[in-house]
Amino acid sequence: MTIAVCPGSYDPVTSGHLDVIKRCSQLFDAVHVVVAVNAAKTPLFPEDVRVRIIREALRHDGYESVVVASTSGLITDYCTSVGATVIVKGLRQNGDYEAELGMALVNRKLANIETMFLPADPVLEHISSSIVKDVARHGGDVTGMVPDEVVPLLVQAVKNDDQGKRAIYD
Repeated sequence: MTIAVCPGSYDPVTSGHLDVIKRCSQLFDAVHVVVAVNAAKTPLFPEDVRVRIIREALRHDGYESVVVASTSGLITDYCTSVGATVIVKGLRQNGDYEAELGMALVNRKLANIETMFLPADPVLEHISSSIVKDVARHGGDVTGMVPDEVVPLLVQAVKNDDQGKRAIYD
């Protein structure tokens, strides 16, 4: 069985992320979508909410081979623990390759884990979590940029973030 890992901050998950996950699930026996927790960053959504949002977004369309998890450790340690042999990353035309190549080389050195790059769908390549949050903060419509489940959560989160409060997601 070939297991792939699709790591990312997913803050929030976007339509571009879901496209990469879907395509990845067609290439490998199992895919682990891993919310990578970085203590140096302050995400808009807490880890458990990001995991839940991704699970909700994937509950449709036959994603039985996809596992959603999180880790605060090295992605290579996660890969080793689940028997994954490849990390899959989506690339946009905005310089993602340069940033991702260094990480891919380190991951290969650390754990002999290869990285596969999937080019973004041209229709979605302009979408990033940062842009989505910026649009939402300014009152713009993010419909289509994120799964439908994310839109109301994002609107509430940026409203609370602007007011210095933590959003309630239950």
